[in-house]
Amino acid sequence: MIWWYRGRRLTAIVLPGLLAFTLLAAVAHGESVALPGLVTSGGSLLFLMHLTPLIVTGTLAHSLAQRLPESEDLSVRPVRRYDVTLALLTVAVAASAAGVIGTLADSAPAYEAARNTLFLAGLMLLGGAVHPQAATVAPVAWVFIAAFAGYRDFRRPWPWAVTLHPAGYVPTFLFCLAVFLCGLLALRHTRRRPTS
Repeated sequence: MIWWYRGRRLTAIVLPGLLAFTLLAAVAHGESVALPGLVTSGGSLLFLMHLTPLIVTGTLAHSLAQRLPESEDLSVRPVRRYDVTLALLTVAVAASAAGVIGTLADSAPAYEAARNTLFLAGLMLLGGAVHPQAATVAPVAWVFIAAFAGYRDFRRPWPWAVTLHPAGYVPTFLFCLAVFLCGLLALRHTRRRPTS
């Protein structure tokens, strides 16, 4: 397991990413910017907290992309189980940190960041099952497409733009949780290819 820990560079990649996510969530949980809408005449509102889950998905994708083929290709090593545990714990820590910040600061965007971390991490894992570079691109593309085209009008998101939904909407939370669980299954059953 030590070779896996060093290979995935948890201390150098994942832990700093989680600290950066937590710090940004604590400092900027109420900050927002008005953006022009691409499909509506009105604008849209983007909270900085809609971007913070990308720190988690980026660091997790980078960590999972680190391979030690000579060690991982041995069938006796439970690499996939370790990777699934890493993804689960990373997302759980990030979502918990955002949830605590949401409680302490009474911040709906912080709760949304916790939920969105589930969805975007699941999207990242599903993208990575298709192609290694898609792991990084998929969540970033989703956030920016939703930011510019996800609102019917100011503050009213379309049903598909789940990352923009209010924090307390239970069907959206359940959908985000389902996407994350599907991502974990994809990670568990996908044979990882070396990146070039």
